[in-house]
Parts: sequence; structure tokens; C-alpha cells
Amino acid sequence: MKKNSVLLVLILTLSSILTACGSYKFEPEMNIEVQDFSVTNQKNEKVSLNDIKGKPSLAMFIFTNCNSICPPMTYNMTEVQKALQDKGVEDYQIVAFSVDPQVDSPEVLTNYLKTYSVPDESKWQLLTGYDQKFIEQFAMKSFNSVVKNDPNSDQVIHMGNYYLVNADGIVVKDYSGTTDVPVETIVADMKALTK
Repeated sequence: MKKNSVLLVLILTLSSILTACGSYKFEPEMNIEVQDFSVTNQKNEKVSLNDIKGKPSLAMFIFTNCNSICPPMTYNMTEVQKALQDKGVEDYQIVAFSVDPQVDSPEVLTNYLKTYSVPDESKWQLLTGYDQKFIEQFAMKSFNSVVKNDPNSDQVIHMGNYYLVNADGIVVKDYSGTTDVPVETIVADMKALTK
């Protein structure tokens, strides 16, 4: 009798774990429409909001001359991409807006990306080709994200989050992109949005 009770508890526990794995429910936490834009990527191609729509994206704000959070954010994004590949998630893109567009030309952005072990560069859009005022207003309106020039240095103040944008161009969630990056949650959320 005792063995049957233990076995029953074990079966119920396993079935609840398997059920939880198979029925992940994506819960949006934000609902911000990304403003339209027309910019240039690292390949010197024009990119607009319409080019980004149609598949989910992970967006972030970085710059190549950054001496604080951008290197770990970019590295962590390559780790997220590896995890996406491992789970067979293919229909997505990674969008990085430069917060220092005067310095970050397409060539500079291309060279920056080459310094990281990027699993699939074809999924990355590193964007520039606008002025500082545009990116400050765009980040706030589209992502509720702060971007501000530091008047005392060559650095730009910005937030270290990743933003999940659905296929309709709506920001639905954000995550830490610097420390304790929730890679498994990001992958699960991206999987839920690509179904």
C-alpha cells in the first residue's frame, strides 16, 4: 500500500511537470506600439518598421564606444541566440538601435558585431542613420526607455534592457540584458510568439 502511494505521488508530480512544460502561457506585460522609422543597418541597407514587422524581435539600445553595459548586453544576446537555435526557434530577429549614431556608421557597427561570436549574423539588424534627438525621443515613445547624452563624457546614458516586440510591432515585454538574463524565459516567450 505504501509503495502504491509513493508511486502515485511520483506519477502525479511527473505529470504536472510535463503538463507545465507543454502548456507554457505567454503573458504580455507591456503594450507599446513602436513608432515608424526609416534608418540604415550595418549593411548600409534602408530599414523601416515594416521591414521589422512580420516576425517577433528582440530589441536593445547599444553603442560601439560604450565602456559599461553594452559589451555584456551584446555578449548576452549571442547567448540568447544560441539558446534560441538549440530550441529550434528560427523565425525572429535581433534589432539593436545605436544610441551614438554620429560615431556608429554601418562600417563601425559591422566591425563591432565581428568582435562577438554571433551564431547567425543574418538575424541581426544594427541600426543607425539618424540624429541624437531622434533616438532619444524614439526610445522613450516606442520602448519607454531612457537615452540621454552624458555632457561630461563621450558616453551615452541608456537602459540595459532587452525588449520583446511581437510581429505587429508592439513591445510586449522587457528583460534584463546585463545581469541575471532570463534566457529560458526569453526563449519560451519567443517560441510562444512564433507559433
